[in-house]
Parts: sequence; structure tokens; C-alpha cells
Amino acid sequence: MHWTDRRQRYRTVIGGTACIHPGSVHDAISARIAEELGFEVGMFAGSIASFTVLGAPDLIVLTLTEFADQAYRINRAGALPLMVDADHGYGNALNVMRTVQELETAGVAGLMIEDTDLPRAFGETRPTVISLDEGIGKMRAALAARQDSELVVIGRTSSPLITGLADGIKRLKAYQAAGVDALFIAGGITRQDLDAIAAEVTIPLMLGGVSADLQDKDYLASRGVRIALQGHQPFSAAVKATYDTLKALREGTRPSGLQGIASSELMAKVTREGDYKSWTEKFLT
Repeated sequence: MHWTDRRQRYRTVIGGTACIHPGSVHDAISARIAEELGFEVGMFAGSIASFTVLGAPDLIVLTLTEFADQAYRINRAGALPLMVDADHGYGNALNVMRTVQELETAGVAGLMIEDTDLPRAFGETRPTVISLDEGIGKMRAALAARQDSELVVIGRTSSPLITGLADGIKRLKAYQAAGVDALFIAGGITRQDLDAIAAEVTIPLMLGGVSADLQDKDYLASRGVRIALQGHQPFSAAVKATYDTLKALREGTRPSGLQGIASSELMAKVTREGDYKSWTEKFLT
């Protein structure tokens, strides 16, 4: 499959003047729903990948291959530009290069590489960040590994929360200087922090885990924020719906009495039943 078009559309989004919320997706069906509803971008998080693939918490026990395989399943289901959280690149700078190769092949439009020290070391009670030099090395390795120049490489940091705003700005400026296409700040900042960051960097910004006072898209856009995550409620909603449905069936509810079940029309739409019917008539008759 050809992935460049969706990467170009993703670049149009981050190169624009507005701030958008991506649709949090976790599999082929959720990605098709997000695309059907008009989301410009899909987001596949590391935490959601761990939940979806392993049924495990986000403790960096998922492997790169498992993550890339699920990203590919999402991408082949439609044409929604997909950005992914590639965590720390699954190791050192050489592992980052392998991560970029696998995720580029899987069709992602943009990927984040973060400078958090992962997985958490023995005895560590709080998250820590790697050295700035190692962080720069990882960003440079990610850029060197990509083959499609349209693939967006995003430098991600939680340093404003972990080591303070001054260190966060220093890291963001260094990653910009290394050549990344955008910068992602993972939570823990205020409007005052964002104002200070926006005054120091010139490439597109992305935010995750923001407080209520940072949920004004017009304000965010004025500070260079082009993508702001809203969380990953669709997966949690799917878990709740599955739990409630199985519980009701186990307790004796008849299938005809279940609530919140997708209609046959919706199921036909999200499974592209019409396409398969057309192909069947065209090629099997």
C-alpha cells in the first residue's frame, strides 16, 4: 500500500493555523468510525496498544513488533492519517532507528519519540528523563532512519513536569535544532508555561493530558498548538459496553433485550460490507 498521501494530509494539518483534536483509535473498526465521522487525524497511543494487544497496563511490556502490527492493521483499514506514540523507541538510539523503520513500513503518518527513561528502573518511584545529549541522539537517529521524507517525526517530552519548565524549554529547543518536525509536550503545563514555550520554539506543538484551562482550541492555535489530545475514552467506552453486554447475557438477559447494540446498518458500514458484496459479484460470479 502507498502511505505518502496520508502523511501529506497530516503535514497539512500541522502546517495549518488551527488546533484539532485527533480521534483516539485502537483497531480497524474504530479507525473506520473516526474516518467516517470526519476526524482529520487518528491517534494510537502506547497505553491503548498495551490494553488492546496484551490486556496489560502501560508499563512498557509491549514489544515493537506487537505495536507495529496493530498500527498496520489500523492503517490498512482505511485512509485516516495515523499518529502514534512510539514511547522511548523501545531502547537506545539504534532501537529508535528500528522503531522508525517498522512504523514507517506499517503506514503511520507521524510518530513520537520521547525522552522519558523507560522502562522504569528498579527502585525508581518517579519518572525520570534521559540526558539531553541522549535525547538529541534519539531524535537524530529517528530522522536518519526514515525513508519517506513526508513521515513526521515528533520529539516528545514530559520534562516540564519532571524537571521543570526551564529544562523543558531547553530540551524542546534542542530537539527543534536537531530537525524534528513537531514537538509534543505530555501534560503538566499551565497557560503561562505554554506562553513561555511558544515564545521559544517555532515548529508545530502538540499537547496531551491538558487541564481545563488549556482546552480552548482558539487559544491553543494562537500558541502554535496544532494537535491537542483529549484522552482515550473510546477504548474505555468499548470496554464498558463489552462488560455490560456480557454481564447482561450471563445474568439471563435475552439477546433481543440488550441495549446499545450496533444496528445491522452500522455494522455493514464499518465492515465495508458493500465493498465486499461488490467484489464478490465482480470476481466470484
